[in-house]
Amino acid sequence: MRPFAFTAPRSVPEALSAYGEDSVYLAGGTSLVDLMKLDVARPRRVVDINSLPLHGITADDDGLWIGALERLGDIARDPLVVAGYPVLRQALLASASPQLRNMASLGGNLLQRTRCGYFRDTATPCNKRAPGSGCSALSGEHRGHAVLGTGPACVATHPSDPAVALVALGATLELRDGEGVRTVPLEEFHRLPGETPHRENVLRAGELITRVRVPRLPWATRSLYVKVRDRRSYEFALVSAAVALDLREGVVRDARIALGGVGTKPWRVPAAEDALRGRELTLHTAAEAAEHTGAGARPLAGNAFKIRLMRQTVTHALLRLGGRP
Repeated sequence: MRPFAFTAPRSVPEALSAYGEDSVYLAGGTSLVDLMKLDVARPRRVVDINSLPLHGITADDDGLWIGALERLGDIARDPLVVAGYPVLRQALLASASPQLRNMASLGGNLLQRTRCGYFRDTATPCNKRAPGSGCSALSGEHRGHAVLGTGPACVATHPSDPAVALVALGATLELRDGEGVRTVPLEEFHRLPGETPHRENVLRAGELITRVRVPRLPWATRSLYVKVRDRRSYEFALVSAAVALDLREGVVRDARIALGGVGTKPWRVPAAEDALRGRELTLHTAAEAAEHTGAGARPLAGNAFKIRLMRQTVTHALLRLGGRP
C-alpha cells in the first residue's frame, strides 16, 4: 500500500473542504482498502467520513430515508425495512458475508467499483484501471461478465445486490457538495461504460451521498430478491432479480423488475413490467414478460447462458410472489 495523508472531519462541510485532488472518502472500507492493498486504488489523501451525521433510518409520507453511512447489516435488521421492503432486506442479506455486512455502508456499497478479476490484476490490461489499455475479458475469462449495457471497452458487471433492489423500488439519492444538495434517481446514477468505462457514475468531484430515499410503496410488501450464484455465500451473482408485484385477485396491477449480475449497471426492465400490467399472473404471462429481459443483450462466447438463466430467474420470482407452482 502506498503512503497517503489521512484526515477525519467531524462535519459534512469539513469533509467537503478536506477533499482535494486524488482524494477518496472512506466509510466501511470493505472495498476501498482491498483495492489499495492491491495497488489498484492509489489515493494521496483518505478522508474518513465515519464521524459525519449520515446515519439513521426513518419513514414519512415521502417514503423511507436511509442515511448513507448506515451499515448493511443494520438496515437488514431494521423493523421498517423488514415489514415494508422484503426485497431490500433479502438483497442486503445476500451481500458478501455477515462480517462485511456489519462494516460496509450503504453509500459505499452503491459506489463500489464495477469490476472483474482483470480490474484487480495490475499485470493485465483493463480500461477501467488504465483507460485505453484494452479489455482482457473480451478474449479471456468472462463467464460471470455482463450481457447488457456492454461495449468494446468493458463488459464487467456492477456487483451490488442492494442497488438492484433499490432500482426496482425507484429509489433516489441525495447528493451534496460545496454548491448544495441535489437528488438523482438511482436508476440514472450509474453510467454505461461507453468509451469512458473508468467513469462509473454521475458524482461530481468531492460530492457525497448523504441519504437514500425509497418511495412509499405499500404493495412492496409483496416483493422478492432471487440471487443465482456458484456458491451460497460471499459470491457475486451470475443472475439476480428484484421483483415487486401489486397483485389483486390474481391480476397484476403494477410491477417492478430489476436485474443484477447481467448488466454493467443495475438493470431495470420496464418492458417486462409493462407486459404484466392488467394481466392474470400465470406461467404463460410470467414467462412472456421474462422474455423481455434479454432485449439488447450482447453475450460473449462464455456467458450466453445468462440470457436463458435471467429469463428463468424472473419467471421463478414472479410465480413465487404469485403463489403459483
